[in-house]
Amino acid sequence: QVQLVESGGGLVQPGGSLRLSCSASGSIFSFTAMGWYRQAPGKQRELVATMSKGGYTYHADSVKGRFTITRDNAKDTLYLEMNSLKPEDTAVYFCYARDAVGNSYWGQGTQVTVSS
Repeated sequence: QVQLVESGGGLVQPGGSLRLSCSASGSIFSFTAMGWYRQAPGKQRELVATMSKGGYTYHADSVKGRFTITRDNAKDTLYLEMNSLKPEDTAVYFCYARDAVGNSYWGQGTQVTVSS
């Protein structure tokens, strides 16, 4: 069973930075895609960024230029570098992965709070 474990969330002031990590129990190179979603209180879960097996990345317009998705295959870890954080970035951030047969896997989420 694939397990994804996020870490790196916390409280940060507006304009600050955080780096989220998502560690997988197996080789992340086996996934066809990985990415990050977030869910703010009272809102639907929304896509933040994705990365394909081939390294193609997508970032939502709301985070483009501020957030960057990367991965380290040797460490089986996906990252989300978040800079210039805004209060509206406050949410629980979830890591997800999709395998070659279409199964999706989710982490438990990590809270990011942007507040002064």
